[in-house]
Amino acid sequence: MSISPASGSLADRLVASVTQVGSARTSPGLYLVLLRLLARGEPVTITQLAAAAGQPTEAIQHAIAGWRDTEYDQQGRIIGYALTLRPTPHRFSVDGRQLYTWCALDTLFFPAVIGRPARVESPCGATDLPICLTVDPEAGVTTLDPATAVVSIVTPEQVDSVRAAFCNPGRFFATRDAAREWQAKHPGMHLLSVAEAYRASRPLSAMLLGDGTAHECCVP
Repeated sequence: MSISPASGSLADRLVASVTQVGSARTSPGLYLVLLRLLARGEPVTITQLAAAAGQPTEAIQHAIAGWRDTEYDQQGRIIGYALTLRPTPHRFSVDGRQLYTWCALDTLFFPAVIGRPARVESPCGATDLPICLTVDPEAGVTTLDPATAVVSIVTPEQVDSVRAAFCNPGRFFATRDAAREWQAKHPGMHLLSVAEAYRASRPLSAMLLGDGTAHECCVP
């Protein structure tokens, strides 16, 4: 039975919000392969994605045609879907490669998905104070400065764009008080400590890692 974002636990609502029609997460195995390719820090061609996924190029083209928000470069190569080569406020460094994410929550569970630790830096959404943390694929958040940082999270029921409705409101803030004005602009928004947000995000990584069609192929 599907879970409505309006019911169930916060973790359930997160999964429901990001797996609506038009999201790459409706094809978790293929999306996992794409994320691991993007983690190399280079644009991904359809041919590369098809080869890594072990599927025909035509099938890949058909699948990603339904993914709204996918970012492409001028050569038609994929450069981002939540994990991106295009700069955003959320800097996500992996093995010396500078990547970015669409929202704060992405930075917490992508290390488990790509199997690599990441150093994260993102400005407070109210004060621009840098929020710096390290996230390990297994241990989770291992360093955090400032320790008072929180993450804003929404769980929209109906979205045309996952990035606009779910990702863009998701920011880091230096303190809970600093986030109050932002929260007031987004009814239903949750403010979680970074540790709480990490725990809430774990089903998002489990959803991708639990799909047996993915290949261990991409991050050297």
